[in-house]
Amino acid sequence: MKKTLLPALGALLGLTLALVLTLVAFGMPVADSLGLIWEGSVGSSGGWMRTAVKATPLMLMGLGMAVAWRAGMYNIGGEGQFLAGALGGAAAAKLLSAVPALALKPLVLVSGFVWGGLFALIAGWLLVKRGVNVVISTILLNFVAIQLFEWALTGSLQEAKGRTPQTDRLPDAMMLFRFDRQNDLHSGVLIALVAVVVVYAILFLTPTGFRVRLAGENPQAARANRIPPARYQLIAMALSGGLCGLAASVEFLGITGQLAKGFNQQLGFIAIPVALLGNLHPVGVGLSAVYFGGLFAGSENLARFSNFGTTVMFVIQGTAVWAYVGVRTVLERRQLAGAEVES
Repeated sequence: MKKTLLPALGALLGLTLALVLTLVAFGMPVADSLGLIWEGSVGSSGGWMRTAVKATPLMLMGLGMAVAWRAGMYNIGGEGQFLAGALGGAAAAKLLSAVPALALKPLVLVSGFVWGGLFALIAGWLLVKRGVNVVISTILLNFVAIQLFEWALTGSLQEAKGRTPQTDRLPDAMMLFRFDRQNDLHSGVLIALVAVVVVYAILFLTPTGFRVRLAGENPQAARANRIPPARYQLIAMALSGGLCGLAASVEFLGITGQLAKGFNQQLGFIAIPVALLGNLHPVGVGLSAVYFGGLFAGSENLARFSNFGTTVMFVIQGTAVWAYVGVRTVLERRQLAGAEVES
């Protein structure tokens, strides 16, 4: 684990430096801007609570990306799987509204997980059975999910009055437990933390997890040992999409209480650098999600005093992807050079 987490911590420090350079590039006072970001993220009780809330969906979706990428399935469809999970959770809440809230809440969470997993399986099936590149299929399925989401908000899931493209608001009894009524910190944070432990256990402590990783790292070796890579890639995609769908259900029950346009907040795309920055390791993803959650919360505070507050978030997001690709390219070239020398 140490070899996996040290690069993640190094990446965090690197992105902090990138944050400073970004502030300089925008001509913003570095010390004052960092102070506002710190205050909005962890410098106050309200700040760290906002950070935890922002980190929760990113943690779940980042774990989903890590599982898929570990299996060699470069899932770029977290956005669509998130929206599919949101539809699944909202459909369960509406169809089963007569069920007591205590029993209905876990059903909504499970429904979101299942719908997200099934939506991801479409891309997995297209690769395994038809050879369709998973990057292309997951990207295109994002647009399918967006259209389905907007259609549902004006159709079967629309509010009873039929005036606005949104669902009816959930009753207070259906919302996840909040630790303090003065802020948004809810029990979904605990679900995300448990997910880190569960995904770690699956990937590194079970035969299935070993086969998933082997299918991604060396499919030829998997076949030689009578392990069908396609089967475990499909399992990885189902779990990946399920975690993205679960993130949507948690956001639905924990924060918004209803679905409307803008529900996704581009979280599916931000989950990719979260997973990459975490070195595709569950614990690293957890730390990375907290970093990005803090950056979200801090950027919102910075935006109150500057026009560039929210822009910082997207610059750092792009920097994370660029840095990961660059480092991986350098390491792969060194490995190839070393192999050629040995031969």
